[in-house]
Amino acid sequence: MIASGSSNTEYVVARVRARRGSLYSDEEYRKLIRMTPAEIARFMEESTYKSEINALGTRYSGVDLIEYALNRNLAKQFNTILGWAEGRLYNLLAQYLRKFDAWNAKTVLRGIYTDASREAIESDLIRAGEFDDQMISRLLEAGTIEAAVDVLEDTLFGEDLAAAFADYEEEGVLVPLENAIDRAYYDHLITDIAVDEPTAQYREFLQAEIDFRNARNALRLARSAAAIDPAEYYISGGKLFTESQLAQLASNLDELVGYIRESEYADELSDALGQLEEADSLIAFEHAVDAALLEYSDRLGYVHPVSITPIASYILAKEREVENIRAIARGKEAGLSEEEIERELVII
Repeated sequence: MIASGSSNTEYVVARVRARRGSLYSDEEYRKLIRMTPAEIARFMEESTYKSEINALGTRYSGVDLIEYALNRNLAKQFNTILGWAEGRLYNLLAQYLRKFDAWNAKTVLRGIYTDASREAIESDLIRAGEFDDQMISRLLEAGTIEAAVDVLEDTLFGEDLAAAFADYEEEGVLVPLENAIDRAYYDHLITDIAVDEPTAQYREFLQAEIDFRNARNALRLARSAAAIDPAEYYISGGKLFTESQLAQLASNLDELVGYIRESEYADELSDALGQLEEADSLIAFEHAVDAALLEYSDRLGYVHPVSITPIASYILAKEREVENIRAIARGKEAGLSEEEIERELVII
């Protein structure tokens, strides 16, 4: 659907800011860490997840109930926000929410690659993008990677996936396909934006999201010493790296960290880089990067409050809530200690 006419940005931002106040606090995450999965579900029932827990409680229990409730609530929240939006704002939000089409496409490919059951794959899908039930069903029915790529042929990911499929066949890993999906998503997102005052901060936010993703991918390569071409990870549209810079810096961790420290994101990523150096943990760095992007998007949202940026910032914050609750539930199921679970959370 393409909407036309004037936007109602101020109205949607006001409603989103009201919803942001109901997101879980860091203290509530720490309470959840001390609970069993059944107790977590009961806690969720007393919050914005009540209707999902009640609706799904007769079919699922424990971690399964939490997983399905989280994904259903996330989709409902974002579809509701999209339903509020009008005109150009609707178009911008619809394009941004395609990130869940990218998520679903990658989830299906990973599921097929690891021989996961259809039910296991479906439990991780988030129906908040443009893929309709028919498309989701076709993806779930694809029995091979090639069949799934064929299903996606007529989507915005189709051309990039077709080009990356030969690399997948040659290397036998999903990296080329997953990054083809990410590149297609961000390329369409950036190029479709006509920049003016209401969208300038939003474009800056998207560039930061791309830059932070490229920084994360570069550090993964620098840490792994894998024989993978950094160009396969590169996403264009950001400001921090060119493709050649990423390729050069990904081979030297110290140079890469130094380069980021001298960049315009030095303040935002200082804590993240400190955690990387002190804890020697890429996971801690990635969580710190996620937290930095949340804080950065919040700041941009306040610089230009009547724009899509505060709405995109809420979408990130809601995703963080869902991922944190999921990490706690899965950690409990896996028998991790409270300290180990807390290290899996993105806390600001």
